[in-house]
Amino acid sequence: MKILVAVKRVVDANVQVRVKADHSGIELANVKMAINPFCEIAIEEAIRLKEAGSASEVIVVSAGDSACQEQLRTALALGADRAIQIVTDEDLQPLAVAKLLNAVAAKEAVGLVIMGKQSIDGDNNQTGQMLAALAGMPQGTFASEVQIEADEILVTREVDGGLQKVALKLPAVITTDLRLNEPRYASLPNIMKAKRKPLDKVTPEELGVDVAPRLSTLEVNSPPARAAGQMVASVTELVEKLKTEAGVLS
Repeated sequence: MKILVAVKRVVDANVQVRVKADHSGIELANVKMAINPFCEIAIEEAIRLKEAGSASEVIVVSAGDSACQEQLRTALALGADRAIQIVTDEDLQPLAVAKLLNAVAAKEAVGLVIMGKQSIDGDNNQTGQMLAALAGMPQGTFASEVQIEADEILVTREVDGGLQKVALKLPAVITTDLRLNEPRYASLPNIMKAKRKPLDKVTPEELGVDVAPRLSTLEVNSPPARAAGQMVASVTELVEKLKTEAGVLS
């Protein structure tokens, strides 16, 4: 069974994000970029499934310009077998990404698609669900545990009320949550080997997918600065301020 893992290039989680002066978007010039943390978890889970003998090949895919090859090579160094770059300069929206992934999954005849539940830049949490709908595959979102048994995959999902266990017929789509695993680090020998692993390129046109945006961004602004806190001398004073000033108690 082949596993397809979606990888997104995002601003490193440790970098302070800044809005452009014209409020058209986020400043990306000279900013450290990295693999989306949830995508790292997806890569790790796919590699573990292969190491357990449940998969024959792990394929990583990312859409973007040549810069995203850095993240694909990192994924190869972590243990993926080969990579696919969908070459585009478009600022892709979730539906377009889902259509592209659907086309790649069909072309590669994969048995499982694993991806992060969301990216830390858009925070949309849409692409996995859209992909499952387009591909007609069952989905297990917010996965905190995954186990393959015969032609089924057992997924423990993190939901508002606790944990939910579902059994999905393969092929399926899984989106990963934080507690699924702890991603490994790439060793130097594997980083060197990754340079020789295949990285194929394909365009949205070759996949037959229209990636033109359906939504337009009107303006991007930083969140308002938080007001300074206040020190209180007693619980009584705190309760009084919560009643009279904050209005959160009656």
